[in-house]
Amino acid sequence: MCNNSDPGTPGEARDRFAEAVAFHGHVCPGLAIGYRAAEIALSRLSSGRSRDEELVTITENDACGVDAIQVLTGCTAGKGNLLFRDHGKQAFTFINRKTGAAIRVAANPSFDIESLDPGLAALRKRVMLGEATGAERADFQEHVNRVVDAILKAPDDDLFIIRKVDQTIPEPARIFRSVPCAKCGEMTAESRIRVEDGKFLCYACSENYSRCL
Repeated sequence: MCNNSDPGTPGEARDRFAEAVAFHGHVCPGLAIGYRAAEIALSRLSSGRSRDEELVTITENDACGVDAIQVLTGCTAGKGNLLFRDHGKQAFTFINRKTGAAIRVAANPSFDIESLDPGLAALRKRVMLGEATGAERADFQEHVNRVVDAILKAPDDDLFIIRKVDQTIPEPARIFRSVPCAKCGEMTAESRIRVEDGKFLCYACSENYSRCL
C-alpha cells in the first residue's frame, strides 16, 4: 500500500511535526496520529492551512492528536472551525468550504500501536505511576520516539480508513452579544443564556441546567 499524502520534503515535514510537538508539549504516538490525519486531509482536499474558516474539522475525540490537527490545518476552537463531537472515536472529518469536498479519516482497526514496540506498554505503566527510574524514563522516551517515527512513516491506509463523505457544511462561527447573568453578574453569550422566572442566567447559575448534568 502506498502513502498517498504529500508531506513535502522530509525537512519540511519534520519542521511541521516539531511545531505540533512545541504546541502540545511533548512527543507521543497520539500526536503523531493526529498529525498524519491532518497531513492526509490537506493533501486530499487540496487545501492549505486555514487562515480563517476555509477548512473545517469535526473531531470525535479530545485526545492528543487534536493538537496536531489545530497546528497543521488551522482549524481551532477559537476560530470556531474545530467542532468537537464526544463519540470517543479516533476519527476526524475534514471539510473544504470552498469546494464542498469532505473526507472522513478514522483509525484502521487493524493498526495496533502496541505491536510497533511491545516493550512500550510495560514501561509506560511504570512511568505513569511514577515508579520508573531515571534510566527507565530515558528508555521509555526512546521507545516512544521509535513508535512515533514508525507512525510518521507508515502508509496512509495502514493507519486509517479514509473515505469521501457527503457532509453538511457547518455554518460559519457566529459572534453573539453578551449579557450579564442575573445571579453572578458575569457577561455571558446570548446563545448560552437560560431564562428562568424571567431572569437571564448563565449555565453555572441555572438550577434547571445543573439538574441535567
